[in-house]
Amino acid sequence: MTVSKSVKEITSANRQAWEEVAPIHGKENQAILLEEVRQAGYSCLIDVEKERLEALNVVGKDVAQVCCNNGRELISVKNMGAGRCVGFDGAQGFINQGNELAQAAGLDVEFVCTDIYEIDEKYTRKFDIVTITNGVISWMPDLEMFFKVVARLLKPGGCLFMFEQHPLLNMVQPDEGNKLIVWELSYFDKDPYVETEGLDYYRGEKYEAKPATTFSYTLSDVLMAGINTGLDLEFIEELPLHVSNIWKNVEESGFGFPMSFTLVMRKKAPD
Repeated sequence: MTVSKSVKEITSANRQAWEEVAPIHGKENQAILLEEVRQAGYSCLIDVEKERLEALNVVGKDVAQVCCNNGRELISVKNMGAGRCVGFDGAQGFINQGNELAQAAGLDVEFVCTDIYEIDEKYTRKFDIVTITNGVISWMPDLEMFFKVVARLLKPGGCLFMFEQHPLLNMVQPDEGNKLIVWELSYFDKDPYVETEGLDYYRGEKYEAKPATTFSYTLSDVLMAGINTGLDLEFIEELPLHVSNIWKNVEESGFGFPMSFTLVMRKKAPD
């Protein structure tokens, strides 16, 4: 797949910023995770994820996770009985953490460091399920091209399972400790956002960071990008569940704000 210069420049810069935070996140949680994954049946998945994966008959299925971070979610899927499991991420630091966790768990899980838009052709049509979780979509400068990558990875008849934060959250300023709801952006805002104070979403540590560019998409943007790629919508559910660490003000507001969604889209099988 040919990647435009602008997309390549953005993803390359974002990978550097993501690489920079890997040791910070590793220091925060890797030792704890190494102990946890050694426990039989380890899972970091919440009930919503488990139920949807069970409905997709994940046992024995070949699964890829795109933007897999440290691999703990993919390890959890493997523990559900999945077959071949491969995680793709842009930062070697997180790939190293994933390999370390898989080894500690005694599981055969493969991790690959790559620009997500340039995943090797050898993985084309190799997976029954591709999973995407919290915070991935906003990193993608070209959403439709991203869905083309996902569709390429899927076998005919395979499906995408997404569990993501709801794009409506982008309208509200993250919690700054005062629990106030402050409206910040239009739901339809398309201006890229450049972060230079770091990507530590565990403790919120600020540091002089390499720039990371993120993008705002509406829920219809996400759906249409998948549909335009030839994927069929099979299931969608909006949820009040908070799946990030930065909008506790919205979570505790009692407004009934949609904070996440699950989505299943399926690649057409040949007649």
